[in-house]
Amino acid sequence: MGLATGPATAARPMDEDYSAVLARFACTLSASRLPAEAVAAVQANIFDTLACAAAGSSAQGVAEVRALATEWGGAPQAAILVFGDRVPAHQAAWVNGMMAHARDYDDTHDAAVLHAGVSVVPAALAAAALRGTTPGEDFLAAVAAGLETICRLGVATQASIIETGFIYTPLFGYFAATVAASRILGLDPEQTANALGIAYSQVAGNHQVTRDGALTKRMQPGFAAQAALVSVQLARRGIRGARRTFEGEDGFLRVYLRDRCDREALRSGLGKDYEFVRLSYKPYPCCRLNHSAIDAALALRREGLAPHRIRRLRVGVNRQAYEAVCTPVDVRKAPQSVVQSQFSLPYTVAAALVDGHVGLGHFETSALARPDILALARLVDAYVDDDIERRQGRNVTPAVMRAELVDGTVRDARIDVPLGHPSRPMPPVAADAKAHDCFAHAALALSRDAVPRLRGMVDRLEDMGDARVLADVLAPPS
Repeated sequence: MGLATGPATAARPMDEDYSAVLARFACTLSASRLPAEAVAAVQANIFDTLACAAAGSSAQGVAEVRALATEWGGAPQAAILVFGDRVPAHQAAWVNGMMAHARDYDDTHDAAVLHAGVSVVPAALAAAALRGTTPGEDFLAAVAAGLETICRLGVATQASIIETGFIYTPLFGYFAATVAASRILGLDPEQTANALGIAYSQVAGNHQVTRDGALTKRMQPGFAAQAALVSVQLARRGIRGARRTFEGEDGFLRVYLRDRCDREALRSGLGKDYEFVRLSYKPYPCCRLNHSAIDAALALRREGLAPHRIRRLRVGVNRQAYEAVCTPVDVRKAPQSVVQSQFSLPYTVAAALVDGHVGLGHFETSALARPDILALARLVDAYVDDDIERRQGRNVTPAVMRAELVDGTVRDARIDVPLGHPSRPMPPVAADAKAHDCFAHAALALSRDAVPRLRGMVDRLEDMGDARVLADVLAPPS
């Protein structure tokens, strides 16, 4: 059964399932229709996501996943970034998605509390490898459609990750990656709607992985990208998926989000107003819910606060941040694994105060035993600030910080908007420095000019004849 068409069957926009709306949007979106601000936002996301993947190639767990993918073998359809192994497209999307997320350095939408590019860009690259020659303008439009899908789902959702138990990055990433891959492969609205329905049969992504410090935390966006490649290829072969994927009786909005979703926000201005232009880019490679507190700690350090003068450090955040990066208290104050350190407010605040920065080196196994950082982390006491919870309980949290000093005095700081937000962007030099740091941490030595080459390609993406060459930048020189 096809999508409703023609005057006799035409439905009001709110009467048809959102999957049909989304499919039409994705299939008709072109780079030429995107405003300049949106084009720049897509370019920024592709650049940042690929840089993060370079750093993630050496992250814990990636070697094992890559080894498994190459052991399975199969059609040499798409490349695993950095390493260059050619594997089936869905497996490349899986490994590359994991790499992009592994360092927790990737973009965030601070209102939606999710990462957007880590499923979308790897899925688009894998789909382009399947397609063959893929004009840059098509790649740009596909990534834009995917980013808009995940960001709209995020801002329309009214329940927090603590309430639902899901992490929204992979949960919504299944649909976003499917939209991007469908657009690359030229699926029509009927096929795209089927692909979304097929993806719905695979949707997952839980918050328990964060609580347990599991390596599958960094793998979940890769699962979403992998499922997208499977879904679009099945749809292309005529397989039918669920039709009322989002708004059916047992659709996604009820089953996963408990109907706590603003359905009008999903549709309003779709194709005219772009939510992904409000993505933030991380200055610190750890959970975004730590970032306001890190900024507050760095502000106090710039004012002359020395770690040895601190008797106690109190940090107020919203409830989802408290649950995600402050509890269990003993684990967060003394993380035993890299993932636990990425999701530890006490550890990251202590690192900022001791070293004056928070970088990739703080999230290596050797750093977790540093006595200076651990001693200060033990002095950090977090709590749920009622005013922050009331005003910004669903968003990336602000932070209020009070340092109680050994001489009895106190020092206060408050950060409402963390660095990297569109209203507080990192300067271009900092974004390029981040990329250089990411490439320097790649599992294999990449070309010395890799960062400017990638920047140049992304900046002229609309005019490129084949976007597949983006993956070549993340390959060791021959």
